[in-house]
Amino acid sequence: MVSGPKNISEPHKEIRFTRGAQAGFFAILAAVSGGGLVFLLIFYLNTGTAPLTYLWTLAPASLSVILSRISLRCIRHAYLILTPLGIEIFPFFNPQENLRVIYWSEISQAGIDEFNRLVIHLSGEQSSGVIASLKPLLPRQRELLAGAIDGRMTKESGKRE
Repeated sequence: MVSGPKNISEPHKEIRFTRGAQAGFFAILAAVSGGGLVFLLIFYLNTGTAPLTYLWTLAPASLSVILSRISLRCIRHAYLILTPLGIEIFPFFNPQENLRVIYWSEISQAGIDEFNRLVIHLSGEQSSGVIASLKPLLPRQRELLAGAIDGRMTKESGKRE
């Protein structure tokens, strides 16, 4: 039904973060759409309308299926991956083509700001970098990500000294 992520050769060396918060949102929308489908079916069955009016139930049914698939995709596929090489950021649309890999050697400073954004500075002057929203992550995942990045940046600063 939904293709999963590819098998990785050394899973113990990376930390994957999925879009858990977005998945919950899409699952709720799918449930509401499914509820609308049930309401329409009960309404049409009780009114004794012509069979062609049942075509109106295709809209919430297809919407519910689409939203359910989006929710599954958010759960199964990574948003951020911390690897020994760096940080991989996968966008929502076309992740194969628009993948962004930032190597640890390129990063001068990284952390999470007060707006729940991952801020990565690529220069010492903090004039260039990458900002990624962490709203798709669950709050507990944000805490784990902050700890993992702080630990890695501490390790990297120890190597540079």
